[in-house]
This record gives sequence, C-alpha cells and structure tokens, in this order.
Amino acid sequence: MSETEAIQRIKAHLESSPVVLFMKGTPDFPQCGFSAQTAAALKACNATFKHVNIFEDPELREALKAFSNWPTFPQLYVNGELVGGCDITVEMFRSGELKQVLEEAGATG
Repeated sequence: MSETEAIQRIKAHLESSPVVLFMKGTPDFPQCGFSAQTAAALKACNATFKHVNIFEDPELREALKAFSNWPTFPQLYVNGELVGGCDITVEMFRSGELKQVLEEAGATG
C-alpha cells in the first residue's frame, strides 16, 4: 500500500461526511481517553458524524499525520478542514463554538 493510496482513502472519508473523526477505537468503544472526550463532545452536540478507527488502518494512520500536519489523534474534520484534536474540540464545546460549527455544516439533528 502506497502513501498515495492512503491519502486517497483519507480524502474519500472526508468527502463522505461533513464531519469526520479519525480516532482510536469507536465512539461506543473508544480506545483512549482523548478519543472518548472528543466523541462525547460531538454526541453532546447531537452531531451526526463519521468515525474512522485508525487502529484498523495503520497506513492511513501514518499518512494522516503528514496529510494534516498534526501528529496526534483524535483528529476532527468539518467540511474537509482539520478542526483539531481533543483539547481544541473540548474547548470549542465548552465555549459553544463547536455546536455552531456543526450546525453550519448541517451536522446536528
């Protein structure tokens, strides 16, 4: 598997949903505290989002670090743009900005 193919898979994920969370595990069974907090913030906003378990695709995980220029996970994207990781997402949730960004993306129910 080439890095180019992994980048194409990343782009396909980003095009498939307005909100995509690349995380460790799944929203129901997160495999790290940061992924759990980020998924919980999205759920608290009643967001509809796609998740990608990076443990299921090691090539994608490595390519994503270069693609986003962000070394850690989770990584939250809205409308194909990197929002950030756990700290940024939780801070945005606390300020109300996350809900606003999600509403603008049409990702809240």
